[in-house]
Amino acid sequence: MKNVKLTTRCILVSAIVTTLSMSSCSKKAEYELDTYTVEPTSLSEIVTATGTMESVTSVDVGTQVTGIISNLLVDFNDEVTKGQLIAEIDKTVLQSELQSADATLASAKATYDYAKINFDRNKALHAEQLISDYDYQTSEKDYDVAKMAYQKAQADRVRAAKNLTYAEITSPIDGIVVSREVEVGQTVVSNMSVASLYIIADLDHMQVVGNVDEADIGQVKVGQSVTFTVDAYPDDTFNGTVTQVRISPTTTNNVVTYEVIVSTTNPEHKLIPGMTANLSIYTLQIEDAIAVPLKSFKFEPMEIENSSLPKPQPLDGQAAHSLWIVRDNKLVQTAVELGMKNSIYQQIVSGLKKGDIVALQYEEKQAGYNASKAQNNPFMPKPPGSNKKK
Repeated sequence: MKNVKLTTRCILVSAIVTTLSMSSCSKKAEYELDTYTVEPTSLSEIVTATGTMESVTSVDVGTQVTGIISNLLVDFNDEVTKGQLIAEIDKTVLQSELQSADATLASAKATYDYAKINFDRNKALHAEQLISDYDYQTSEKDYDVAKMAYQKAQADRVRAAKNLTYAEITSPIDGIVVSREVEVGQTVVSNMSVASLYIIADLDHMQVVGNVDEADIGQVKVGQSVTFTVDAYPDDTFNGTVTQVRISPTTTNNVVTYEVIVSTTNPEHKLIPGMTANLSIYTLQIEDAIAVPLKSFKFEPMEIENSSLPKPQPLDGQAAHSLWIVRDNKLVQTAVELGMKNSIYQQIVSGLKKGDIVALQYEEKQAGYNASKAQNNPFMPKPPGSNKKK
C-alpha cells in the first residue's frame, strides 16, 4: 500500500509541473536593454607584495690599522654628520712608527745627498779621464741605491703618517648609528679585511625590497607609484616609487618571486631597517578616463519582433574594435580606439564621449510574483507560524 500511494503522488506532481511549463511556454519572453552611461572615471590596477625595509645607504665603518680602542664618541641611535669624529684608537704605537719613519727618512736623505755629491764629482773627473771607469761606475751605483732608499723612506713616512690619521675614525656619511660592534679597550686587528666598528645608515632615504610573484611581475615597471604600510604604524600610509625591477628570480617552496626596489623618503624616521612592508603597486593609474565595462565588448544585438527595444544599425565597414551605443532609439555600432584597461574597465581613447549610452546585455523581464497563489499552493513551504489559527 505504501508503494501505491507514493506512485500516485509522483503522478500528481508531474502533472502540475507539466501544466506550469505549458502555461509558461504559451507566453512570449520580454526583454529590456541593460546600458551603461559613460562618465569620467579613475582606472587603477594594483599588484600586492610584501617586502623588507632597508636603508639606501648603509656603511660599515672600520679601521685600517691595528690597535686598542681608546675612545668611543657615539653610541646606538646617535645622529652623526659626515667627517664627525666617532672613535679613536690608541696612538702610541702609531706615533712611534711615524718617528721611526722620520729618522729613517733623515738618514736616507743624508746618504743620498753624499752619494749625489760624490757621483757629480766623479762624473766630472771621469770626463777628464782622471779616474778609472771602475771608480766612476761604483759612485754611480752608490748614487742610484741611495736615491732608491731615499724614495722608499719617503713612502714609508707617508704611510706612517697616514696610519696615524686612521687612529681618528670619522663618519663617512650623514646618518644614524644603527649598530656598535666594539667596546673601549678592545683590540681591533686589521688584516685582509677591515675591522668593523659601527654601522651607520642614512634613514632619511629608505627603500623596500619587495618580493613580487612571477604572475604579476610583468605588470610592474620602473616609475610606478606605490603605497605601503608597516605593522608598527598600521594607521599610516607611506608613499614610494618603483626604482628597479631585478630579473634574478628567487624560488621558495616552488613559488617564484622577483625583487622590486621601492624608494621612499623618511623625514620622521618612522621607518627603520628590517621592518616588514605591505606593498600596493599601482600598475595602472589614470584619472578622468573615458571607460566602459569589459562586458560591453561581448554585446551582440538581436532582432525582436513587436518590441520597443532600439533597432540595430551596424557599421558600413569593419573596425578593429566597436561598441553598440543607444542614439535616437537606435543601436548604433561605433568604432572605438582602445587604451589601458584593468580587470573591470577598458579605457576608450577615441570614439566615445561623456554621456554616451553603451549597451551591455539583454535581460529577460521576470513575471510578477503572485503571493496569494504561492500561499495557496500546497507544495510551497509555508512561513513560520502560518499554521497558527487566528
